Amino acid sequence: MSIDKTSNTNDTNKINSLETNDILQNDDKNTIERYCDKCHECNDYNNFHKFPTTCFMIPEPGAKGATGATGPAGSPTGATGLTGATGLTGATGLTGATGLTGATGLTGATGLTGATGLTGATGLTGATGLTGATGLTGATGLTGATGLTGATGLTGATGLTGATGGILSFADFFALMPSDNEATVAVGADVSFPQDGPTSGAAIARTGPSTFNLSAIGTYQVLFQVSVTEAGQLILTLAGADLAYTVAGRATGTSQIIGMALVTTSTSNSILTVRNPAGNSTALTITPLAGGTRPVSAHLVIMQIA
Repeated sequence: MSIDKTSNTNDTNKINSLETNDILQNDDKNTIERYCDKCHECNDYNNFHKFPTTCFMIPEPGAKGATGATGPAGSPTGATGLTGATGLTGATGLTGATGLTGATGLTGATGLTGATGLTGATGLTGATGLTGATGLTGATGLTGATGLTGATGLTGATGLTGATGGILSFADFFALMPSDNEATVAVGADVSFPQDGPTSGAAIARTGPSTFNLSAIGTYQVLFQVSVTEAGQLILTLAGADLAYTVAGRATGTSQIIGMALVTTSTSNSILTVRNPAGNSTALTITPLAGGTRPVSAHLVIMQIA
């Protein structure tokens, strides 16, 4: 280490005045560097007191000298010079004129359309996919408006005319007592109705006082009423046979025997009679002037209804 502490009295005094724990200022650092060529190696100005045996900056203890006289004050600091004026900014150059726009080039001709390529072969049909699950049934839609009424259909053909209803023919045969039926009507004999009442023609006609011809096959309504004196019965016969379902009778008194029935013929020209049935015990007296002074009538009315 090379040290020359006497080369500068002011620096020496300054170094000697540093305490070991002082923080060096920049001018202190400069002072040390002038006297110690190892300061850069130490590189620790503020911790120089850590090296008391090697650093020259720690003086050897000696007697404290007397305080020197205060030196004269330094001359005042000179005035700061004036700042030079800023130079002028040069003028901006003029903008050059815009060049003319070049003319638009001609549009090139459209190229020819290329030939259509060949159609590729149809690919194989893929396998049919599985049937999806059936979806839920949708809600029932609203009822549609009622459609217009259709046109009226054509009138159907007229049906066949049905059989004529009502009475096809009729005849009324009667007797007046007295003088008709003066003799009693024996068992198995027929009552006489010798007189003709209203008739519709020849379909129902008499063949004798007590026999009457039904010329057409059909159904006839037959009514009879006869006043008799005794208790007895009367029956209709057709072609000589008794019609058992037509019996009418009276048990006592002198009132009329009245009968009514429907008779159906199966052959034309069937003969009808009103008879005192066989097997009875009493001949019948057809009562004359029954209940008064006038002759009493007995009637046989026949009507063809089918």
